[in-house]
Amino acid sequence: MSQYNFKKIVVVPTAKEFVDIMLSKTNRKTPTVVHRHYKISRIRQFYMRKVKFTQQNFHDKLSQILTDFPKLEDIHPFYADLMNVLYDRDHYKLALGQLNIAMHLIDNVAKDYTRLMKYGDSLYRCKQLKRAALGRMATIMKRQGQSLQYLEEVRQHLSRLPSIDPHTRTLLITGFPNVGKSSFINKITRADVEVQPYAFTTKSLYVGHTDYKYLRWQVIDTPGILDHPLEDRNTIEMQAIAALAHLRACILYVMDISEQCGHSLEEQAHLFDSIKPLFTNKPLVVVLNKIDVVRLDELSEDNKKIIQQFEKDNIPVIPMSALSEEGVMKVKTEACDMLLAHRVEAKLKSKNFDGILNRVHVAMPKPRDGVRRPPVIPEGALKKKLEKASKLKKRTERDIELELGDDYILDLKKNYDLPEEYKYDVVPEFWLNKNIADYIDPDIMQKLEELEREEELRVNAGVYASESEEEDEEMAEISRLASKIREKKKIMKVEAIVDKRKGNMMPRASRKRERSVSRLREEMENLGVDMSNTGSANFTKTDRSKSRSARPLKKARADSEGRVRSASRSVPRSEMGVKDKAAQIKLKKMHKKAQTKMNRMGKAGEADRHIGTKMPKHLFSGKRGSGKTDRR
Repeated sequence: MSQYNFKKIVVVPTAKEFVDIMLSKTNRKTPTVVHRHYKISRIRQFYMRKVKFTQQNFHDKLSQILTDFPKLEDIHPFYADLMNVLYDRDHYKLALGQLNIAMHLIDNVAKDYTRLMKYGDSLYRCKQLKRAALGRMATIMKRQGQSLQYLEEVRQHLSRLPSIDPHTRTLLITGFPNVGKSSFINKITRADVEVQPYAFTTKSLYVGHTDYKYLRWQVIDTPGILDHPLEDRNTIEMQAIAALAHLRACILYVMDISEQCGHSLEEQAHLFDSIKPLFTNKPLVVVLNKIDVVRLDELSEDNKKIIQQFEKDNIPVIPMSALSEEGVMKVKTEACDMLLAHRVEAKLKSKNFDGILNRVHVAMPKPRDGVRRPPVIPEGALKKKLEKASKLKKRTERDIELELGDDYILDLKKNYDLPEEYKYDVVPEFWLNKNIADYIDPDIMQKLEELEREEELRVNAGVYASESEEEDEEMAEISRLASKIREKKKIMKVEAIVDKRKGNMMPRASRKRERSVSRLREEMENLGVDMSNTGSANFTKTDRSKSRSARPLKKARADSEGRVRSASRSVPRSEMGVKDKAAQIKLKKMHKKAQTKMNRMGKAGEADRHIGTKMPKHLFSGKRGSGKTDRR
């Protein structure tokens, strides 16, 4: 069931309010402090952010307005025609189209000025570009003042429209003005429609609800319709025409047989004939109201012929009196029953119902010989059912595992749908879309044994023993030295780990000196390295280390009171040039006051729009100060 809740449409502000809201939000939500000594990239980013933020706010607000307002092509034809009657379809579409164009223009302005800001070479240039961009956006929105004002009026009127569901069970009351339509809806529903003894008291659609057969019914009271051409009908009458044309409802055409409404029974019948095309494929009831004033048998012969014509056309005619409530409930029940039967019939004719009937068949056997034949299940079916019940349940792998215990082996290949000789074949392995088995040599082990025998014959024949003995001795010496170096490196690595774990547990003075120039020279000579030409090597203390140790200590300096201060300590800036303690306290107060003033003045950014607080004075005056409790 689709409902159209027009009360949720967002409020449309005026053009001035639109601009004020957007610029105020930009000022509140974006940074407001920028200085010319900032990097130019930071200045550009500062102003580009303001332009983009304002554009995004405009875009979001306009998008929400365009989304909330219903599109005439997407809603039910009843609402589309009703909106066309009340607001003019062309004017409505034009207003929404203008806002859509304005949204795209604002997007293009932001895009163009953001591109220009990338080449801004100073704070002033970027600021002027930002002002121009925001100014153009504000100008675009001010030009939409009439569209915004019109859409706000449409929104307010839409929110006051009754919530009509075009698809639910509906009774639609129509007829000439002042024939008793509003009195009837007040009797059968909880609606409270104004009733007056003059025409066109009801100027719009009114909706009431009632219950019948535990179902909820919607009753719509339409404004009165006069008997003239469609193009001459006003907005009030066109609302009723739209409801008659598009709502699938039971039509109650109310006629005043007393002719107190100012129109004769013949004129009312003529109106019925003129709007009869709107009643096509809808249940219809003609209600003869005000029988408490004039009874049916008191009518003239001409009027009786008019009523008899309705009966000849198979249109139900029900007399009623809304004042004395005579026949009111009969009209309601008759109309509801007709609509329910019509809806069932429509469902039977639909394609969905045909699909259900094709799947359902109800057999209705006819009695033949008076013999009672109760339902019987054949013996063969019962026997088959018992056989199925007696069959053992299929054994699962879990049952087999519990039965075999430790001897159970999971064999998934036994269920393969293959002949027995193929079930346990090795599944071929693939790598890079190639079968690995195609690249395996089955004689590889035999070929390896042949190669090993050939290598053994070569060794026995002395093919590899042709090198000189001197080279063997030299290689042996090199390998011996290399092994000693490796052992030494291992020992040094272990000692380093041990020292690191010990940390500072032992005093540095008691540690044995492990490295020295002479020791290093001796070890290198033992390893066979010639150290005779290393006199100029940097084994001794460098000049840098000497200069470090010989650097003089910093001089201490004495202050005015004779106390000795180190050079690292100096007089605080807050005390420099201050005579005594009183002047120092006064200076702190002056500094705090100036800092407060600077912070307050720094809140408003340079060349930015500032919206002052608009709270009334009574919210600020008379506030309690700190420590006061006697304000009452």
